[in-house]
Amino acid sequence: MNGWMYDRQLRQITLARWCLAFMLLFPGLAGAQLKQAAEAEAQASAVKSGEPESSIESAEAPRAFSFSDLLTAERLTGDWGGVRTDLEDIGIRFKIDAMNQLMVNMHGGQETKNGHDTAGSYEFNLYLDFEKMDLLKGAEFWIRAKGTWGGDDSDFDKEKIGGLFKTNQDAGSEEPIFVDKWHWRQRLLDDRLEFRIGRMEPVKDLFDTSKIIGHEDKYFMNRALVRNATIPPNKGLGVFVNWNITDAVYFRAAALDAHARDRQTNFNTALHDEDEFRFYGEIGWRPELDSAKGKLWGHYRIGTWYDPTTRKRFFDTRDGLRAERYDSEDWGFFCGFDQMVWRETDKPKDHQGVAVAGRYGYAHGEVNKVEHFWAAAIQYQGLIPTRNRDVLAVGVGQGILADEYRRVHANADRETVYELYYAIYVAPWLIITPDLQYITNTGGDKDDPHTMVAGLRFKMSL
Repeated sequence: MNGWMYDRQLRQITLARWCLAFMLLFPGLAGAQLKQAAEAEAQASAVKSGEPESSIESAEAPRAFSFSDLLTAERLTGDWGGVRTDLEDIGIRFKIDAMNQLMVNMHGGQETKNGHDTAGSYEFNLYLDFEKMDLLKGAEFWIRAKGTWGGDDSDFDKEKIGGLFKTNQDAGSEEPIFVDKWHWRQRLLDDRLEFRIGRMEPVKDLFDTSKIIGHEDKYFMNRALVRNATIPPNKGLGVFVNWNITDAVYFRAAALDAHARDRQTNFNTALHDEDEFRFYGEIGWRPELDSAKGKLWGHYRIGTWYDPTTRKRFFDTRDGLRAERYDSEDWGFFCGFDQMVWRETDKPKDHQGVAVAGRYGYAHGEVNKVEHFWAAAIQYQGLIPTRNRDVLAVGVGQGILADEYRRVHANADRETVYELYYAIYVAPWLIITPDLQYITNTGGDKDDPHTMVAGLRFKMSL
């Protein structure tokens, strides 16, 4: 009975999402057609009034909306009858995305019975460009509101997989809409120097970023192939600075609240109580290498981080006979690279070709479960003729558990994730991605069975 009710609720939610999408789509399409009709009527009036033909712009007869328009639109809801473009011209931009993932445990893990899950998220982004508004040169403000469903309600990764890394990095607890991230950005010295202040995410947005192994909404789904597992990922209130020393070399650093909590403004922890901050630093090189068909972009980086918070050490207390031990300082370092190695065409704006990526990270083993981490991937954009935006990629990531942790957990070793995906650009606003993952030593336990997980991801830009 409970399963039937859940399926019914899921169908109702899915139907509501599609209704909302088409409710948003219709005004935009109708507005565009009304605008075209008004322009055509104005042209006809001008001809009747006897104005010289040379002073009248050629008018196109309004045409009905066709299915091909939907397949070529950048966003599902269109241009809102021109309103969207007009707003962007004066420095106001909206970006709305919806993600949905279907996951199935095909073999191994904790349990395959009812081993399926659906989860997802939606994001509302608002960008304000104060330079376009003629208010302040080089100044911008960005804020993201987000909501999630599924995820922890079904506990797919905990109950069905039991892995060291989440198979669906986008899955989260059931949450209504909340403010996720925001920042004020100021560019100076012809964009050589940049400052940000706000609630920021260090790993995905600021440090060890990657075009190939760097975002769960567009690339790989498993956390091992999305982020460096040794870098503290916690979002927090703080400051960030980036200095482009040359056109190719940069240095960046950040200080973020070490006690930040989710679903809070973080002003209470950053400006009151314990004023501890995590520090991050990175230096990088973005070369453009010559090839027979044009420039090959690259990104090479190395960095470090420091965490002053007190954390419990991995230590055998002999069933409480010995006192727990703590460390009040933690640190680590990381490095990574992305490199396009072959271009399919000589068109500068055509990204078809082969690119590779890799990363490594180290964290202090006495307080971090994963002491060493590495990942590598290769992708081909435009493998199939006429499918120029589709992406095929394969990658592997491995988390090696700390020696100190192994002394307390006898079977602890390492977990390795292999992942393959093919991103299908059905339309510029819709990407459907079949995904397959194979995990060895699930959870880092030498005795745990291997796991195979299949996924299907939908990403819509509204």
